[in-house]
Amino acid sequence: MIVLKRPPKVLGPAANGILMTPSEFDQTNFKRGFRYELINGVLVVSISPLENERDPNDELGHLLRKYQEEHPLGSVLDATLPEHTVHLGDNRRVTDRVIWAGLGRLPTRDDPPTIAVEFVSEGKRDMIRDYKTKRDEYMAHQVQEYWVFDRFELTVTVFYRHGRRIRSKVLTENGTLTTKRLPGFELPLGPLFALANRWRD
Repeated sequence: MIVLKRPPKVLGPAANGILMTPSEFDQTNFKRGFRYELINGVLVVSISPLENERDPNDELGHLLRKYQEEHPLGSVLDATLPEHTVHLGDNRRVTDRVIWAGLGRLPTRDDPPTIAVEFVSEGKRDMIRDYKTKRDEYMAHQVQEYWVFDRFELTVTVFYRHGRRIRSKVLTENGTLTTKRLPGFELPLGPLFALANRWRD
């Protein structure tokens, strides 16, 4: 395994697997078009999400901004961003979508997202990462809710902390997602899954 002593000005996918510190990661410029994450001191490079993840994610962002602008309680939504690098201790995770609510201001880099959203990728290893590994990381770093959109099972799993325990609820494609973090926001799930499944893998 390669140990990175002094990061070059720009790193690309060939750097996958090198060792880095959080400080080195934060100061490095990366070649666009790929995902760069720091997991347990190792740089992990992956391809950017495909259309069947980006399309419903874009629609979710549109609906959140519409709620923010038009709903009487929409001002509780501070900001939402796609493909955002979240600081989780020494790890750096790229989250499909982050939502900040209830701050009353724009978030800083030190503010954990109120809600983290992932769109499940195909493959057993990806499923384990999205449902278990990321769940544990987000819940351990003050993320209040974690939504997992699974286009293969046509479900959304909402993880949240109840006291010291992590609880979950599962919604099907016929359901509507609501959350007390965004009062009055209603997200019918069927149209989002339809957007995801109109694309070929």
